Amino acid sequence: MLFGNQEQINFAILHKSDIISEITFDIMKKIRKAVFPVAGLGTRFLPATKVSPKEMLPVVDKPLVQYAVEDAVKAGLDTLIFITGKNKRAIEDHFNRTPELEKLLTLKGQHQLLEQISDILPSHVECIYMHQPEPKGLGDAVLCAQSAVGNDPFAVLLADDLIVNRDISSTEQLINCYSNYDSCLVMIEEVEHEKVCNYGVIEGVQVDNAVWEIKNFVEKPNPIDAPSHLVAVGRYLLTADIFSYLNQISPSVGGELQLTDAIALQVKDKPAYALLSQGRRYDCGSKLGYLQANIELALEHEQIKDALRDYLTKLTSN
Repeated sequence: MLFGNQEQINFAILHKSDIISEITFDIMKKIRKAVFPVAGLGTRFLPATKVSPKEMLPVVDKPLVQYAVEDAVKAGLDTLIFITGKNKRAIEDHFNRTPELEKLLTLKGQHQLLEQISDILPSHVECIYMHQPEPKGLGDAVLCAQSAVGNDPFAVLLADDLIVNRDISSTEQLINCYSNYDSCLVMIEEVEHEKVCNYGVIEGVQVDNAVWEIKNFVEKPNPIDAPSHLVAVGRYLLTADIFSYLNQISPSVGGELQLTDAIALQVKDKPAYALLSQGRRYDCGSKLGYLQANIELALEHEQIKDALRDYLTKLTSN
């Protein structure tokens, strides 16, 4: 399938340029919006998340939500839509400028720290905050973004799934795949049999080295009934028609509106695909995954990696 208008295609042919590159660039220009559902209560981290959002929990020296935002911005997205709830003001404050702190760091000559807090977001990136009255599931959170998304394809990033890849962000990976399939995409990875009950699980047919066509999508199945070991990992690239399917489904698992149910309904009418993640994922919605992320990323942090490695060596040798 070709993308872009006929004038663009004719221009590419006339100048003997790389048509695929031209078309891919056009697609990437259209995908500019990312949705961040951040209204969850974070009950697995109570009491730490009683008044502070779980998305603001730090991994080494940055909050989880900043890692997700950097993932999207690296892919060229410039409109960030945060679906917020109660006690989430800290997220908005984090991405706003803080003149008093910047002035203090300037006076103290702490220019490196000043650069870190003043360059959290590039100046061209816009943040939109939309309120979800109560957390009623990922599907409901995505539905809250409809007026801001409009008719454009858009990414969805869950901050508590921290995905690290030095070469390509997970959002870039999805956009590159979208240029070939022009359909809803779900990022997946393979997990152990006993863990499938914690995820949305796809049933699909492999169509490429790292791509499956989704035939069904089941939320948190009993491992005995799971259609595969391929699970969604908190990154989606959705087309705007997903909203019509979200409006057709009813609350299911946990009494919540599940995005998996909407995608399962969508695939009855048009193809949707799953893309195998190239990154290293940490489930920071769990205490163990969160601690693993802190340890492993700290071991890669230039300022502390050597001292931490020495400490861990001494700790494990006792």
